[in-house]
Amino acid sequence: MVMPVYNPVIMFDTMPAWLEKLLNTAFFNVCRTHGDAARSECNMYCLDCNCDAFCFYCRSSKHKDHQVIQIRRSSYHDVVRVSEIQKVLDISGVQTYVINSARVLFLNERPQPKGGKAVSHVCEICGRSLLDTFRFCSLGCKLVGIKGSGDESFTTMQRGSDDGVSSSSRREELREGSQQDIYPPTPPPPPSISRSRRKGIPQRAPFRS
Repeated sequence: MVMPVYNPVIMFDTMPAWLEKLLNTAFFNVCRTHGDAARSECNMYCLDCNCDAFCFYCRSSKHKDHQVIQIRRSSYHDVVRVSEIQKVLDISGVQTYVINSARVLFLNERPQPKGGKAVSHVCEICGRSLLDTFRFCSLGCKLVGIKGSGDESFTTMQRGSDDGVSSSSRREELREGSQQDIYPPTPPPPPSISRSRRKGIPQRAPFRS
């Protein structure tokens, strides 16, 4: 079997430096600093620091103005919302799913269910069945595909922006979006309904003879 030769120059041009570290990070462990707190699970990752996962409280104290994405769980597997990751990563070719009313994608390959029915679409890397005409089941499988063939990319600059938003603007949105996700704004009070009505002129009942 001939192993693919990885070109470090191509790898640098087709994916961000933090991607492989993100895919190999263990999430949802209890934070060592805030283990007794209510929201102590480490389910956040900083793209600027490119370090280990951290919790809600570490986010507010150490990564306040950084690009942060939040990892979620679906059937014991790590997922990320498309609305967050697509701001910094080209996710074309990766199967997405709608879970709890949010569109997400999986970080890594999942075990293939046994005894599955014949399907039309499968992941090019692991052979997992797909719902639609995508090439990969996860970000991890797309990474393997890029290393093997180099015909895909994770870099958003290589794709035309659908809405004309620059990459720097998208990074800023990710910072603001993370803040809003952690600190949801207080909804405004409902508008008060005026109960005052203009009284009409009272009319006297007619006399009867």
